[in-house]
Amino acid sequence: MNSHPEQITIRRLMTDDEARVCMDLQQRVWRSSELEVVPHHMFVVAHRTGGQVLGAFEQDKIVGFLLAFPGVHEGRIYLHSHMTAVLPEYQGQGIGKKLKLAQREDALERGFDLVEWTFDPLQLGNANFNITHLGAIVREYLPNVYGNTTSQLDAGLPTDRLVAEWWIRKSRVQQILEGRPPRSTPDVRTIRLPRRIREICKTEPGTARQIQVRLRLELELLFNSSFAATAFELDADYATYILEPYENRDDYAARTSHASQDTV
Repeated sequence: MNSHPEQITIRRLMTDDEARVCMDLQQRVWRSSELEVVPHHMFVVAHRTGGQVLGAFEQDKIVGFLLAFPGVHEGRIYLHSHMTAVLPEYQGQGIGKKLKLAQREDALERGFDLVEWTFDPLQLGNANFNITHLGAIVREYLPNVYGNTTSQLDAGLPTDRLVAEWWIRKSRVQQILEGRPPRSTPDVRTIRLPRRIREICKTEPGTARQIQVRLRLELELLFNSSFAATAFELDADYATYILEPYENRDDYAARTSHASQDTV
C-alpha cells in the first residue's frame, strides 16, 4: 500500500484502545506468538512515567508506533527505545524515520542527550537505517540478549543484538540528518557479510549461525579495542560494517561492564 509521507501524522498515543491496537500491530510486524507481545498496559506505563508512546497515523488508522522508556546509565538519564514498528504494507515509505525524528524532537525538548536501542546485526536494512540515515554509532554487542524467541525474523538463531547509541545533540548526527555524512578517519576496519544473509537464515541455518558467530567475535574484538561502528555500506553482494577509533570511552566502559555479565 502506498501513502505519501505528508499524509502520515505523528502524535502521542493517549488511550487504552490505541495501546491495544499496538498489540495487534506487533504480531503483524514480527510474526511472533501472543506470549511475546508487549501488553497494552506497558504502553500506558511508559506514557505515565516519562517515556514515549508515539503513533504514526494515516487519517485515523495507526500504521506504526514507537515505544520508549527512560533509563539510567551510571547517573546519566537517557531514553531506551524499545520498539519501532511499521505495518509491512507501509514499510519503505519513510514512516519509521518520521517516528524517529519525532522521538528526537521530543527528547531534545525534554533535555535528553542520548537515545539507545538494540537491533539484530543480521538485519541489514535496520543496520543501514540506524547508522547511515540516523547517525547512530555502535560499540556494544549483546549475545543472545532475549534468549530464544518465536519471531520469524530471528529465524531460530540466538538473539544477538547491537546497541545503537544516538547522541541526538551532536553535530555529527545533525550533519547526517541533513544529508552531509562526515568523513571517516583513515584508520578504519571493515567487517563484511553476505547481502543475502536473510535468505541464508531461512535455507541454511547452520551457515547462518557460523556467520553470526564470526561477526560476533570480530565486532567484540574491535569494540574492546575502542573502535565503534560509524558507517555502513551495501552493495550487490555484501554488507559492510565500517569501524573507526572512537573517543569518550570512559563512561561507556563503566556502563557496559554489567551488560556483558548479564548476557548468555
